[in-house]
Amino acid sequence: MSTSNRGDRVAAKAQALVDQKAFSGIQWRVDRGGETWLAGRAGWADALSGRAMEETPIFRIYSMTKPLISVLALMLVERGQLRLYDQLQAIIPAFANREVVAEDGSRRAAAGPILIEHLMTHRAGLSYSFLPGCPVGALYGETTMFDASHSLAEMIDIIAAHPLAFDPGTAWRYSVATDVLARVIEVVSGEDLATILTREVLAPLGLVDTAYRVPADQRHRVMAIFGSQDLKDIFNFTGLPQQLTPVTEIEKQYPVDSDRFWRGGHGLYSTVDDYMKVAKFLGSGVTADGSRLLSRKMVDLMWTNRVPAAQRPLRIGPAALPGYGFGLTGRVMVDMGQALSLTSLDEGGWAGAASTYFWVDRHENMCGVVMSQYLGSQIPLADDIRQAVYQALD
Repeated sequence: MSTSNRGDRVAAKAQALVDQKAFSGIQWRVDRGGETWLAGRAGWADALSGRAMEETPIFRIYSMTKPLISVLALMLVERGQLRLYDQLQAIIPAFANREVVAEDGSRRAAAGPILIEHLMTHRAGLSYSFLPGCPVGALYGETTMFDASHSLAEMIDIIAAHPLAFDPGTAWRYSVATDVLARVIEVVSGEDLATILTREVLAPLGLVDTAYRVPADQRHRVMAIFGSQDLKDIFNFTGLPQQLTPVTEIEKQYPVDSDRFWRGGHGLYSTVDDYMKVAKFLGSGVTADGSRLLSRKMVDLMWTNRVPAAQRPLRIGPAALPGYGFGLTGRVMVDMGQALSLTSLDEGGWAGAASTYFWVDRHENMCGVVMSQYLGSQIPLADDIRQAVYQALD
C-alpha cells in the first residue's frame, strides 16, 4: 500500500468516529519538514443542529493552554526575572508552611518548599478535583476555585488554603500547578497574565485566533461542546456508547467573553492552524518569521525529562502514560520499551480535556494537532489519529 493511501486512514478514522456520533466534528493537521502533509476535517460544528464547521473553527483548548504559560515562564527565566529553583513562598507568601494530608485525613508539615521547577513539572504536591482517590482533589471539589467568576489571584488564594497531596518533588500528579505558575508570572512581572502572555508569546508567534476572549463577530466559529457537564465528572465513565450530550453551562466554566477570566491551566481558545505554530515553535524556540524567543539551550533543557523512574508511569486518574516522562512544557517519551502506540524517542506534547491534542516529533521533523470538543471522552481520539499518522510514514 502506498504512503498516500496509508494517509487516507487518518480521514477514514475521523469520519468513522463522526458517523458513530461519538464526536460532532474533528479537525486535524500534520506538518513534516515545515510543510503541511496531512490535513482535514470531518463532521459539524454542532451535529445536533446541523451547524456546519467553519473554514477555521475555534476550539476551547483547555490544558493546551499550559505549554504557552510554561514558555512565558521560561522566557522570564532567561531574562533573569525567575529561577527554576526559586521557592514559591518567596513570591506568593500564602504558600509558606505547607502541610501534607494523608489518605486518613491526618496532616503533617511538608518536608520542603515548593520550587518553580516543581510547578512546571507537576511535582508540587497540588492536585485536581477530578482526580479520583486523591484527598486533596476531593477538598478542591468542595470549593468554587474553578468558577470562572473568580480572578486568577482569587483562585490561587483558594488553592493556597489547602494542604498538599505529597511532599514537593517526591511524586508526579497532574494539577493546578500551572495556574499557580501563571500567578507567579503576574507577581514577578507586575502585569496581568492576559496582557503579558499576548504581548510576549501569542503575538510574536503570530497567533491570530488564540486568546481568552472571542470577539463577538467571530463567535459563530466556536465549536459546540459535548460530554461531561463539569470537569469533576470527566472520569465518571458509564461503559455505555459515547453520546453527543451538550454541555449546557459551559459559560460558567469557560466563558467566551470575560474581562477577568484568564488561567494558566486552561482558558484559551485557539485553532488548529494557530496551534500548529505553537507546536513548531516548541520544537525549535523559533517563530514562523525566524525570531528566536527561547535559546537553543533552553529548548534542549525543556525537552529533557525531569521525572525520575520511581515516579513513573505518569497517571492522570485511571489513565496511564506508559513510557512518558515530563519536561518543562509537557510530556516527553523516554522509554520506547513501554510505549503502547507508534511514536519516537523524545516525542512529546500535551492535550486538553475537551479532546484537543498535539505532538512534536523532532526526529521525524513532524508536528501534529488534532481538535474536537468532547469533554471527558471515553474514546482515545488523539491516539487513534496519531497511530494512523505514524503508520503512514515512509
